[in-house]
Amino acid sequence: MSDKIEINSAYIEELTSLIEAQNSKELISRIVELHNADIAEIIEDLSLENAKYLFELISDEEKSAAVLVELEDDTREELLEDLSAKEIAKEVIDNLESDDAADLIGELSEDKKEEVLSHIEDEDLASDISDLLTYPEDTAGGLMAKELIKVNEKWNTLQCLREMRKQAEHVKQVHTIYVVNDNDILLGSMSLRRLLLIETNTPIKEIIKTDIISVNATEDDEDVANIMNKYDLIVLPVVNVDNKLIGRITIDDVMDVVKEEAEKDYQMASGISEDVESSDSVWTLTRARLPWLLIGMIGGLLGAKVIGIFDLENNFELAFFIPLIAAMGGNVGVQSAAIVVQGLANDSLKMDNIFQKLIKELGVGLLNGFICSIIILGAAFGLGYSMELSLTVSLSLLAVIVFAAVFGTFIPLTLEKYKIDPALATGPFITTVNDVLGLFIYFWIGQAILGQAIL
Repeated sequence: MSDKIEINSAYIEELTSLIEAQNSKELISRIVELHNADIAEIIEDLSLENAKYLFELISDEEKSAAVLVELEDDTREELLEDLSAKEIAKEVIDNLESDDAADLIGELSEDKKEEVLSHIEDEDLASDISDLLTYPEDTAGGLMAKELIKVNEKWNTLQCLREMRKQAEHVKQVHTIYVVNDNDILLGSMSLRRLLLIETNTPIKEIIKTDIISVNATEDDEDVANIMNKYDLIVLPVVNVDNKLIGRITIDDVMDVVKEEAEKDYQMASGISEDVESSDSVWTLTRARLPWLLIGMIGGLLGAKVIGIFDLENNFELAFFIPLIAAMGGNVGVQSAAIVVQGLANDSLKMDNIFQKLIKELGVGLLNGFICSIIILGAAFGLGYSMELSLTVSLSLLAVIVFAAVFGTFIPLTLEKYKIDPALATGPFITTVNDVLGLFIYFWIGQAILGQAIL
């Protein structure tokens, strides 16, 4: 079985040897029992020529279509180039649910997109795909599939079962049965189990669950993910502005959103301004990284300027602790920003309690700062530095930690308020700002405590 096969470098090399020997019989026997995701993983690790050869050996059209869905965009595009519009429609689209079909067609050029749609014999499927393509990718409409089971509130259980047999031909998995009125207005839902256990002449309206959770087609995909996570849903109905049932979103679609958002936030926190992958061109990778590198460079120049306006000749030992002050300020700021960004992402932090969050982070900063300042006071004095210098470093560290904690909280909250991705606040931005301001605080306190003008 596929779950017992480990897809590693040795296994890939073995398959590569079989491909080069064109041992199609052995290859087919190897992949026939593999899961679609495993085959996709193998194809991703092969050269383009070998990948095409292996893909062509998949005789089951439904399986090959499912493999295509699992592939990375670039690889899928390369494999589809060898297929005509008619072949894509017949061999791929006809074997996919409407949401996957729409995603695949959406990646094609405009000319080929129209050509593929024209070759789809199932008019209902073509209409569903065309409808789905009108929704932006980052909305509930862009995530949903049209295939679902719905029954009329006026029917009894026997009528429902008859109609469900017809509808189930187009639905791979039946999660929930939706109940609508004559105008397709969503009224509620019921489980298949409940339907089977009720008497056949029982009116549906007597057994439906009316407290159903749904989303509008224009809802942001991140909000959809948060809703499904909050209420532990595996499927979520989608309605239009008139509350008409138009589709449903399953948990596998939402997991893709969660993964993409996590990757995006991680890249932004690392100072990468675009959604890039290691396979992208040198220019694309450079363009994504360079802006934040320039910001960091400007921050370094400003930090040098701050150091330059203070005369350290009589207090040269202050320079010994510059890396400590800068590093602690940056680390604390990134920690605070990361917690806020995470809270905003999973909807556990609301914008109406900003003040409470700032007060709480102030308390955390004071406690952490106090502990760290006491430790550094004892450590610096124990290493032979004067009490004045040790006290300067200690108090500066306390002030910098408190400032960085509050600043790291305030900035992402402010960005969120003005509809700017708060992930921008983490990483290089917070670090750079805290470095500059932290150094200024450090030298200002040093001037006050050491009793000598260092300006």
